[in-house]
Order: sequence, then structure tokens, then C-alpha cells
Amino acid sequence: MGPQICDYEGSTYRTDFWEGQGREYEDLAERIALRKLLPPGGELLMEIGAGFGRLADLYSGYEKVVLLDYSKSMLRQAQERLGHDERYIYVAANLYNLPFVDNLFRVTVTVRVLHHVQHISAAFGEIRRVLTPIGHYVLEYANKRHLKAILRYALRRQHWNPFALEPVEFVKLNYDFHPAWMEARLQQAGFTIERQLTVSHFRHPLFKRLVPPGLLAALDGSLQWTASLWKLSPSVFVRARAEKEYLPARPQGFFRCPACHSPQLVEVDQALDCPNCNRRWTIDDGIYDFKGD
Repeated sequence: MGPQICDYEGSTYRTDFWEGQGREYEDLAERIALRKLLPPGGELLMEIGAGFGRLADLYSGYEKVVLLDYSKSMLRQAQERLGHDERYIYVAANLYNLPFVDNLFRVTVTVRVLHHVQHISAAFGEIRRVLTPIGHYVLEYANKRHLKAILRYALRRQHWNPFALEPVEFVKLNYDFHPAWMEARLQQAGFTIERQLTVSHFRHPLFKRLVPPGLLAALDGSLQWTASLWKLSPSVFVRARAEKEYLPARPQGFFRCPACHSPQLVEVDQALDCPNCNRRWTIDDGIYDFKGD
């Protein structure tokens, strides 16, 4: 039995969370951070937890983009938004068992994903496995040591200590992380941190009510560099480099079987068949479905 997975299958996340709650400021601030951290372009990028493809337009410099999510309904929404652009490859799969060969991706991205991840070290290990030796991992995590949490703790309106290193699960499968704890997990997994940004400094209803979202995001962007001094914002973005031995040969294959890890998958009749273990992974109207039973 592996770690639990937060499944957004059938959810109204797009309409209720993003479109119905006035989160234009957060979207703009996160885009500013990603533009600062993403390498300029390359052959292959994967966004894990891509959902309805909110950030897909930021990856225009990449030849191919894999949008991976555990929820097929989220990927359907991404297909509707992005059309039939052949640059995008839609994959439904488990973060802890990515259906790709080793050393494949130039860049991987996770935004608003890690706060649902029960086993961070296992996730980081899989992400590092599929990155090239010069690959980068751009990630966002929810910061437990942000200013509001510190004030609430000081006023005894919050029982958990924002300065304690261990993650806090404030709702089932919803975690906040201490920056030092997260940095240690990245280093243990074989990543070198290159740059960090603090994001969403003004995530308070009062600020969002009084200041237009574009101006608020611009102000946020001017403060993101403060991650080098302190990390008091609710969101932290990181660019890390995978430390791996250089491999002169390109990886053989693209997908690998999640059941037996064989890379010898054969596409037949809208499915990928694995001759090694006889498993069949369907291709459902453009979505590679590796979720399994």
C-alpha cells in the first residue's frame, strides 16, 4: 500500500477555486515567479499536477510538453482549453510511479501540488529519476512559517508551531512545510537549490479588495527576491538542479510500464501493451491512462 493520493477526479476546482473566488492576483503572482525560474526553453518539459492547464501557456519555448495529473477529468478540461495542439501530451498517472523512462525531461514543474503530497522524499526521488543530468525542477510549496501563521500562533489562535521543522497536516492530505525542512529533503534527494522566491505576499482579502490584481501582482513580483533574506510569504518557489552523472547516450524510449518498469511498450488499438507483464494501458481520447485498477 503506497502513499495516499489526493484525487481531484470530478471536482469543480477550476470554477470554484480559480474562477469563483477572485484569485486573479495569485495566478498573476505565480506566473511572475515561474517566468523568473523557468529555463528559457528546450526539448521536453513536464508539469506534474497540471490540472486544467492553467499554466500551460508559459511553456511556449518547449518542443513538447507533458501535462500530467491523476485526475482524467482535469486533463479533459485542459484538452478543451488548449485544443488539439500536438505539442501537448496528456498523461493520467501516479506521481509516485511516473510512467517514463529515466533521464528523459529537461524540466519538471509542480505548482500547488506538494501541499497534497504525503511522502515528499518518494516524490522527489521519482522526479529526479526522470530528469536529465542537466535537468531542472521548478517547484512551489506551502510555507508553514509565513507571517500570518506566526501572528496567529503568537496570539494563541493556532495550536501548531510555525517554527517547528516537521510538516503540519491542517486538513486531510493538505500540508504546510517549513523552508528548512523542504530544503533538506531536496538536498537529500540529490538536488542543488539554485534560486528561491517568496510569492503571494498579499494573499489577504483586504489587500485584494482594495488594490487591482495586476498592480498587486506587480508589487508581489518586486518583493519575490526577499527569499534570500527571509521566507514569510505563504508560498515559496524554488528552482533546483538534478545532480546526476552525465550520460552521453539519449534515453531509450519514452513511456515505461508502471507495473514492471519495462520501457518496451507497444502501441496497439488505442492502448500501450507491455509484452513483459501483459498489462494494457489505454489511450482514452488522447489521454494516456496509467492510473491502473
